Amino acid sequence: MAEKFHVPRITFHGLGSFENLKEVPGKKAIIVTGKSAMQKAGYIDKAKKILEDKGMATAVFEGVEADPSIETVMKGVEVFNKEKPDVIIGLGGCSAIDAAKAMWIFYEYPDYTFEDIIVPFGIKPLRNKAIFVAIPSTSGTGTEVTCASVITDRANGTKHPIVTYEITPDYAIVDGELCKTMPDNVTADTGIDALCHDCEAFVSTMSDYYTDPVALKSIDMIFEYLPKAYKDGNDLEARQVMHDASCLAGMAFTNALLGIVHAMAHQLGGMFGIPHGRANALLLPNAIRFNSKSTDKYNIIARHFGLTTAEEFAAKVEGLRKSVGVEDSIKEYGINEALWLEKLDAITEHASKDACIGCNPRTASLDEIKNLFQACYKGEKVNF
Repeated sequence: MAEKFHVPRITFHGLGSFENLKEVPGKKAIIVTGKSAMQKAGYIDKAKKILEDKGMATAVFEGVEADPSIETVMKGVEVFNKEKPDVIIGLGGCSAIDAAKAMWIFYEYPDYTFEDIIVPFGIKPLRNKAIFVAIPSTSGTGTEVTCASVITDRANGTKHPIVTYEITPDYAIVDGELCKTMPDNVTADTGIDALCHDCEAFVSTMSDYYTDPVALKSIDMIFEYLPKAYKDGNDLEARQVMHDASCLAGMAFTNALLGIVHAMAHQLGGMFGIPHGRANALLLPNAIRFNSKSTDKYNIIARHFGLTTAEEFAAKVEGLRKSVGVEDSIKEYGINEALWLEKLDAITEHASKDACIGCNPRTASLDEIKNLFQACYKGEKVNF
């Protein structure tokens, strides 16, 4: 059976590419954004002017929180139904774009329930009412080119990935100028999130000759430019390279899918509120060690950097993590041990059922997932 490589119809990239929003067709756009960052930076007004100058009406849905909730998604759907846009624009951090993707599904299919949309690849064809434009302001998730959205179920303390190629955006605008306002900790978290996407895509059971070179190039870019962007947020070259690296990582993982790191990180975010990228950073080195028992592909990455083994590459990731201010363990991050032990069985169970774990190169038992969590909590290296 033929394989497919999914990307947006058009991706505009480079400093100043925000202006290419004028090339998006439509009659009415709704802009979905976060609480204030894009408004303060002037990008909401700039987007409205670009669109209105070409005769397109606009509306705005503001207030998407970090780790967007089911409740926020449904509030957005109410606005969509009132405004009836034929263009949906996710503008801002990954949370705004992810929320907009979920709103889009319910806008087109009002009878869907949340349980319906979290079934992997279970969404019927979209674009009956609207097309989708993604303009990210953080360099991490690559959501502007992916088939994924992550929505938080706060009542149950877990995150649910929505996975369907139907929500791959039609247009992506990857302009590093939007990232200037990212604080250094967000730069670190999102940058290592992108690195994790590359690493998981590269070793995924669905990786192929299309996804591997994209992931490997992105890994190279991140190791060189993430420390620069972290050190100086006004370094526009570093900002653009990291934005491009994140986008490439998104292209890799949306086609090869992810693995155990994301399955576990979703639980750290949902249960303990650890930012997604930081959760990935805390888990990735030990996941490399765990998976290296079943794949030799980390050795390929290691050789790319003049190293030899998966362990050497895991140590290199730990070095990058440390250089951008990420802790060495979940405990050091600040999660209370009593609370951790209380929730450990639940997050282990949830991780084992997460949609991302299916393409991991090594099958993990419940005990292995639990032991991985424990090692990452304590900052110990795994060897099983």
